[in-house]
Amino acid sequence: SSAAKEITVRDALNSALDEEMSADPSVFLMGEEVGEYQGAYKITKGLLDKYGPDRVLDTPITEAGFTGIGVGAAYQGLRPVIEFMTFNFSMQAIDHIINSAAKSNYMSAGQINVPIVFRGPNGAAAGVGAQHSQCYAAWFAHVPGLKVLAPYSSEDARGLLKAAIRDPDPVVFLENELLYGESFPVSDEVLDSSFALPIGKAKIEREGKDVTITAFSKMVGYALQGC
Repeated sequence: SSAAKEITVRDALNSALDEEMSADPSVFLMGEEVGEYQGAYKITKGLLDKYGPDRVLDTPITEAGFTGIGVGAAYQGLRPVIEFMTFNFSMQAIDHIINSAAKSNYMSAGQINVPIVFRGPNGAAAGVGAQHSQCYAAWFAHVPGLKVLAPYSSEDARGLLKAAIRDPDPVVFLENELLYGESFPVSDEVLDSSFALPIGKAKIEREGKDVTITAFSKMVGYALQGC
């Protein structure tokens, strides 16, 4: 369907979280400043007021602690969405992500699902230090048991985050800080609450017949500019 309006990547992510929390009471958010402060990047704006502190949980600065709690909650059938203020700090919780969340389905012969999403900004931004600038896409993509998503546009962000929350397995959802404020056209179909994009299927942004350029996250925009 044709594009109906434009929304920012920030609003696309916020609306995806809102709709999935509304549709499924087992979905909850946890991380640093996700509640009272409305999110470090305002992705969770308004959700504390709407869903309350039992489903939007502010945590201390202890990634290992709240990530472990999230994985344990997922073992029990809840659907946590864990926010890292930057994915650089996910290294504090790497054991929970890799040795617990990613491996449990394999080690239980498929008896244990871990429906958890780890999300937040990843990669280089503007005016931040080296310990806020690492891209972890390749790291996580090489871990068996993890699904790794890195959206570009508002449609990508909205459709893939909804799919990630609904997925029965752990998903690492890598956002780009510089894209949060960018606006993209979206169709009425994309704005429907049932909308989701398939995980694992490449998106053709522009068709051609001479050269194939592949990219993910913010680099999709540069690839489109160059062809």
